[in-house]
Amino acid sequence: MFKGSMAAIVTPFKNGKVDEKALRNLIEFQLKNGTDAIVPCGTTGESATLSYEEHDRVIELTIEIVDKRVPVIAGTGSNSTSETIMLTKHAAKTGADAALLITPYYNKPTQEGLYQHYKAVAEAVDIPQILYNVPGRTCVNMLPETVARLSEIKNIIGIKEATGSLQQVSDTIEKCRKDFIILSGDDFTTFPLFAIGGHGVISVTANIAPRDVANMFDAFEVADFEEAKRLHYKLQPLHRAMFYETNPIPAKTALAMMGMIKEEFRLPLVKMGKNNREKLKGVLKDYGLI
Repeated sequence: MFKGSMAAIVTPFKNGKVDEKALRNLIEFQLKNGTDAIVPCGTTGESATLSYEEHDRVIELTIEIVDKRVPVIAGTGSNSTSETIMLTKHAAKTGADAALLITPYYNKPTQEGLYQHYKAVAEAVDIPQILYNVPGRTCVNMLPETVARLSEIKNIIGIKEATGSLQQVSDTIEKCRKDFIILSGDDFTTFPLFAIGGHGVISVTANIAPRDVANMFDAFEVADFEEAKRLHYKLQPLHRAMFYETNPIPAKTALAMMGMIKEEFRLPLVKMGKNNREKLKGVLKDYGLI
């Protein structure tokens, strides 16, 4: 159920509010282009600056628009365990298929603290839960041994791994239960992660090139490794461009250039610098997106 190309979808804004019409169009764009799941309210969705009401509404609206055509994996993580439980309960009540739970940021919990955090959420909310390890954002790396302990909890079903380390992913696969789902959290590493046993990607690049990201996974699934590799290298310029500045600044700027959303962010995120904007525009033109 949770495999393939999953779009870490942006949250479009207009005049300071969530642009629900644009969100609807973005989701339909994803579904028409082969995306296998929609992931609202993650890092790419600027979840850290959404109010509780906005956070809940974006998840509700996503579930409504998707209408069971693909799974919805709701970002409900926080650096507060009680807040994470609150957001995850709402997602479960609304009908999300799973929750994506980032490691608590800023607090810098120990490995035991991470284990107890996720255990508490899993016990409080009976919904499939996917761990999210992204040390570059949170300043804490959840080690394979901790993931293995958590994989023994029935409704903790997988992990989004964004360390960029294939060694860590390999160790995690080796130590966890056999049906534990491994998802790439770095577009750069998706193809090699498939090769070592990964099941999919929660992708930033899929916001702007969903068909190619989906086709890369589909090619790998049918053992067309040359086609999967071709798409991997075709996508590389977009992967790089999506991180010219802090995610999701480039993704939202690209979507604005493509005429799909307004170019609007929540402070402290701001518009791209002039030089990076011109570089991004060049990459999009070369790819045929604008």
